[in-house]
Amino acid sequence: MIFSEYLEKIENYVQSGDLAFEFDNGEEGQRVEILDFLERIMDLGEACDELATKLIFKESYMEAAKGEGE
Repeated sequence: MIFSEYLEKIENYVQSGDLAFEFDNGEEGQRVEILDFLERIMDLGEACDELATKLIFKESYMEAAKGEGE
């Protein structure tokens, strides 16, 4: 299940400057919440990068492993 609309909303929120504005003008609790949100997004990005690498190179690895067994 792909949630392109959600990703687009997050992307717009970050790139429009709205997130930065809310951080700059928010209370301490809201700032902590924004930083936690950004940290989760960054962790998710790393996990996605790792998964994409595995998915892309899985076939190459399987072919290389098959060739070594011959």
